Amino acid sequence: MIVAAADSMSVFGSDPWWLVALKAVFVFAFLMLTVLLAIVWERKVVAWMQLRIGPNRHGPWGLLQSLADGVKLMLKEDLIVKGADKPVYLLAPVVAAIPAFMAFAVIPFGPAGGEVSVFGTRTSMQLTDLSVGVLYILATASVGIYGIVLAGWSSGSTYPLLGGLRSTAQMISYEIAMGLSFAAVFLYSGSMSTSQIVEAQQDRWFAVLLPVSFIVYIIAMFGETNRAPFDLPEAEGELVGGFNTEYSSIKFAMFMLAEYVNMVTVSSVATTLFLGGWRAPWPISTFWEGANHGWWPMLWFVVKVQLLLFLFIWVRGTVPRMRYDQFMKLGWKILIPVSMVWLLLVATVRALRNEDYDFQEIALYVAGGVFAVLLVSLVVDMLRDRGAKEAEAAEQLSQQERFDPMAGGFPVPPRPGQTLPPVPRRKPRAERQLVGAPPAEDVEDGGDNAAGKESDNA
Repeated sequence: MIVAAADSMSVFGSDPWWLVALKAVFVFAFLMLTVLLAIVWERKVVAWMQLRIGPNRHGPWGLLQSLADGVKLMLKEDLIVKGADKPVYLLAPVVAAIPAFMAFAVIPFGPAGGEVSVFGTRTSMQLTDLSVGVLYILATASVGIYGIVLAGWSSGSTYPLLGGLRSTAQMISYEIAMGLSFAAVFLYSGSMSTSQIVEAQQDRWFAVLLPVSFIVYIIAMFGETNRAPFDLPEAEGELVGGFNTEYSSIKFAMFMLAEYVNMVTVSSVATTLFLGGWRAPWPISTFWEGANHGWWPMLWFVVKVQLLLFLFIWVRGTVPRMRYDQFMKLGWKILIPVSMVWLLLVATVRALRNEDYDFQEIALYVAGGVFAVLLVSLVVDMLRDRGAKEAEAAEQLSQQERFDPMAGGFPVPPRPGQTLPPVPRRKPRAERQLVGAPPAEDVEDGGDNAAGKESDNA
């Protein structure tokens, strides 16, 4: 595997300088064009979900609406607040946007080894590749977090600082789960190179082989890109606006650009690591031998990325926003533990297969281990919950016995840790009439009103 990876790495770095520059321009143009289309697509799809029309003024079917929005943002007045740390304030949008573009350098659009011809020169449809390409993607994504926290800090205002810290905590938390989901892919592919990971999915996509890792990554990529239902930075508008409160014009547009480019990047990473990358889907690849040759792999790659972008839009239009505590609980108490347990199981199965154990025995061992862990956790939870409930009930009973709100002759509110005794509820009207009680309106209005009603009846 190491020799094969070394051989595949040798095909990169041999292109002439003009072809490298052309590839870099293509990657930049692909990202910008995809972002412009994704913005229009999002507004159109959400409008259709809500029985609206959506953009329909700029260009045919409103396709130039995002371009018009970009021009409008560039022509708006550019303000810089007096209390801001100006160098950091201006640098923060750049730090947030550039790493999103850099991560796309190792994403393969097609097979390595000179599959296509560009002006007579054979080359691969990938800018470059590294033996630790996926770690490079994680590193560049982590650098983009600095742009958000620096934007909140350099604004010289309290609420942008709090919004920047919340957004940073959100992105860091979900990067941990994302990295753990990658580890299972590394175990089965035997490499961290993106091109080698795609080659390892020739027989079966890792989304099928490692479904838990795929689901964890899909959830984590929503949190990493600050998208609904995890768009907590947008929820900062309930206060003032979050980390980008003091930004306007092109600087604000760069933050928005970074968000959409990150959407394209994480979708491309999901395609590369779990959905076979540039490989054609299963029905097509079986009866068409040329589906994975020439320029066709780029088509399959783009289709998969667009489907994942549609998933972003679909979730935004259907799932409500979570509270911040629910969001952090999901990341730290569910996704990270599940990812760690799943990684342990994947490593165990991989080690057993390397020792030539039968697959049925492996499945039996894994199922037995999972069942044992679930059983032990269930018993522990039952005992712990029963003891906690008994202790809580005893504490409440003792507090109710000790606390009397009318002990001093006048009502006194309970202190922290004390609870009021239960308030007796009035019986329903039908039940009171059966036992001969007066109607509710007579009791509430008083005896005078009741007497007046009797004289009227007489």
